[in-house]
Amino acid sequence: MNWDWSAVADFMPRFWDGVLVTLQATVIGSLISFTLGLVWAIAFRAPTRFVRWPVTIVTEFIRNTPLLVQLFFLFFVLPEWGIQFSALTTGIIAIGLHYSTYTAQVYRAGIDAVPVGQWEAATALSLPARRTWTAVILPQAIRRVVPALGNYVVSMLKDTPLLAGIGVLEMLQQSRLEGAATFQYTEPLTVVGIAFILIAYPASLLLRALERRLVR
Repeated sequence: MNWDWSAVADFMPRFWDGVLVTLQATVIGSLISFTLGLVWAIAFRAPTRFVRWPVTIVTEFIRNTPLLVQLFFLFFVLPEWGIQFSALTTGIIAIGLHYSTYTAQVYRAGIDAVPVGQWEAATALSLPARRTWTAVILPQAIRRVVPALGNYVVSMLKDTPLLAGIGVLEMLQQSRLEGAATFQYTEPLTVVGIAFILIAYPASLLLRALERRLVR
């Protein structure tokens, strides 16, 4: 087997298209998971069990079923109910929804780590609930959990190849299409593997640096 640089060059246009889709899915999926995860985490502390229990059931169901099953459900089943999105949009929603149940637990741990005295001080000052959350609790909680949230961004990046199952043309799917067209799989798959490393490893280093800075 000989390495063919011309095959790499031919793959580059497809590769950059795949990189763009992969980054879109990761970034937008991360924003959805962080936002929705915070909503879940706050709902866990709702004063009524009629909010807590349904949220717990839904998040546990999502967290304990495979992402690929959720992808297929959203892409193939929802259209039968009149709800249909493009493959990429479906993939982004699935990743964001799936990982929101994990980030919710991260937020929950951060909120629980806020000293009880902070809650008591907010109550003593007669701060409304919204002000207590936005000015006292969340700034302290989110500072504690930023590194853990960042780790899930890397996990979402590594799960984007699952979107190929519903036809999203991310990096892996582009390499498969290139291989099917040219019968040269080694070069496209190798390029994609290296690309994941070049994206994920610097992100991991950045997260470590951020964690050290937050500790200080």
